Amino acid sequence: MRFGFLEFNFIDVLDIMAVALILYIMYKILKGSIALNVFIGFLIIYVFWFIVRALHMRLLSTILGQFIGVGAIAILVVFQQEIRRFLLLIGKNHLFFSSEGRWRRFLPWHWNHLEEEEVNFEEIAKACTYLSSTNTGALIILGRTSELKLYGSTGIYMNAELSAKLLETIFYNKNPMHDGAVIIDKNIIVAASCILPVSDRQDLPMEFGLRHRSGIGISEHSDAIAIIISEETGQISIAAKGEVIRNIKAEELSKVLHDEYHELED
Repeated sequence: MRFGFLEFNFIDVLDIMAVALILYIMYKILKGSIALNVFIGFLIIYVFWFIVRALHMRLLSTILGQFIGVGAIAILVVFQQEIRRFLLLIGKNHLFFSSEGRWRRFLPWHWNHLEEEEVNFEEIAKACTYLSSTNTGALIILGRTSELKLYGSTGIYMNAELSAKLLETIFYNKNPMHDGAVIIDKNIIVAASCILPVSDRQDLPMEFGLRHRSGIGISEHSDAIAIIISEETGQISIAAKGEVIRNIKAEELSKVLHDEYHELED
């Protein structure tokens, strides 16, 4: 088939569909994280270079071509953790075809009904109230548009219905899963004992340890909300968009969570 000076056949259609699928998967992986902005930036520069080259603007094309060459290495450096986790996820067969259906939501027909589900903030608040009263350290991550699959793959897969008792059990200090983060997607506890990126900010209070820095770190890398309970004081904090709300009263936690969760939708 010809369109003017262009030849167009079935292989070309297949090629375009494959590229579109890859870009779509990359978007779903990076959605809600700052890495998405970096990826879009590289994509815009590449498209601009492609147009410049098609117009035979030799000088600009050469300069951008050099940047594209270096940019490929820069992508490997910037996204090294994401690439590693992505390949690990494929290796574990959790990306598309896992029988553990919760991870198969890369496929579009698994999303819409879940996005309409309201999070049970009261159940989370109930667990946090108990953990706070017993000075039990905890780190609970509440995902939003960022589904946090790559971080969940570092922990123990659960796919369990959200309940206060289960959260309390996970963070019981004799439980081998207590040392790490729990990731919640809607009303499902997806994984426990997860490893999160640690914030390297220098302006954080001295009393903030690894648990607080991990909670802040995940809120910097995604649009997730982190609930942090101090093991030393029992104080409840919430991290969102890199900022921390400290010393939240147990009776106010459910409302604060609801407000923060829906504020990020605006």
